[in-house]
Amino acid sequence: MKGPAIDLLSDRAREIFRLVVESYLGDGAPVGSRTISRLPGLSLSPASIRNVMQDLEEAGLLAAPHTSAGRMPTDSGLRLFVDAMMQAAEPHDEDKRAIERQLTGEGPIEDALNAASALLSGLSACAGLVMVPRREAVLRQFGFAWLSSSQALAVLVGADGSVENRVVDLPPGTTPSMLIEAANFLSAHATGRTLSEAQQWLARQISEGEHELDEASRDLVARGLAAWSRDPADRPVLIVRGQANLIDDHAAADLERVRQLLEELEGKSEIARLLDSARAGAATKIFIGSENKLFSLSGSSVIAAPYRGPGGHVVGVVGVIGPTRLNYARVVPMVDFTAQTLTKLMQ
Repeated sequence: MKGPAIDLLSDRAREIFRLVVESYLGDGAPVGSRTISRLPGLSLSPASIRNVMQDLEEAGLLAAPHTSAGRMPTDSGLRLFVDAMMQAAEPHDEDKRAIERQLTGEGPIEDALNAASALLSGLSACAGLVMVPRREAVLRQFGFAWLSSSQALAVLVGADGSVENRVVDLPPGTTPSMLIEAANFLSAHATGRTLSEAQQWLARQISEGEHELDEASRDLVARGLAAWSRDPADRPVLIVRGQANLIDDHAAADLERVRQLLEELEGKSEIARLLDSARAGAATKIFIGSENKLFSLSGSSVIAAPYRGPGGHVVGVVGVIGPTRLNYARVVPMVDFTAQTLTKLMQ
C-alpha cells in the first residue's frame, strides 16, 4: 500500500512517525506508545501517541506484528522516511578514514574491489556487494573437441587461467582434422587478443584476402569466436563479502527470511541484475523490501552506488544488502563515499 505524502501528515503525526522509525532502525524491535512517550521533547500521553500510531497504521506507514503490541514501519513507511525525512549528507569521519585507509590504490584494482566489498560489510554489519567492471576474456589458447558430426565443444583458456566451454553447431561435412586446423589457427593468431579483437582481426584478414584457411575452416573459426563473444561482456561478476553478518540476534526469530536472503545471494545473477539498474543513476539508489520483486520474500534492502572509470563512464556498482532495518542515514553516505573513492582509484 502506498502511503501518503509527507506534507499530508500533521506535525504531531510526522514527529511520532519519525521517532518510531528511528527507534526501530536503532534496535530492530517494534516500538510501543509507552516507549515513545518517554522520549525527550514529546509531551504526549501514551494514549494520545497510540491514537496517532493507529492513524499511521491505517495510512499504511506502520504495521503491528502479531507477536507485539508495538509498531514497526512498513516498506512504504521506510520509503517515505528515507526520501522525505532522513538526514544524510556526509559519512562519519571514522567511516571516511577507514575507507580511505583501505582503498589506497596500491596493487591491482581487483584488490581494491575485493577490499571495498569486505570493508562495507564490516562497517555496515551487512553483506558488502561489488559488481566489477565488465571485461572480455583475453585468449591464451583455443581448442575444439569433437562431439558428433553436428556438434563440437569449443574450449577457451583465458590469460587468467580460466577455462570455459561452449557447444558449437558444425556445418555439414566438418571433419575432426578441420577442427584441429581451426583450433591451431586461433591459438596462433588470437592469443593475447580479446574475443571482439579476434573477430575484428579475422574480418580484416578475410576482407583483405590474407587468410590462411579455406572457406569451411574459416566458418569454423567464426563459429567458435561467435559462441564465445555472445555473452562475455554481459556476464555479471559479483563480489559478495560478509554473508555471516546477516545472521544476527534478530535473525533467530526470522530464520526463514534469512534463509531466503542467503539463497538470493547465492543466485548472484539476480542480484547483479538489480545492481545493474543502479548503473544508470548519477547517485546512490535504495531498494527497500517488497518494492523489488527479488526481495518480496526476504524483506531485504539494498543500497547501491555506481563508480566510474576513465572518461566518467560507469564501470561497476558498489553497495550493501541487509534487513530493511538498516541504519540508512549512516550507510547511504558510506556507500556513496566508497563509490567516489573507487572512482578516484580508477582514473
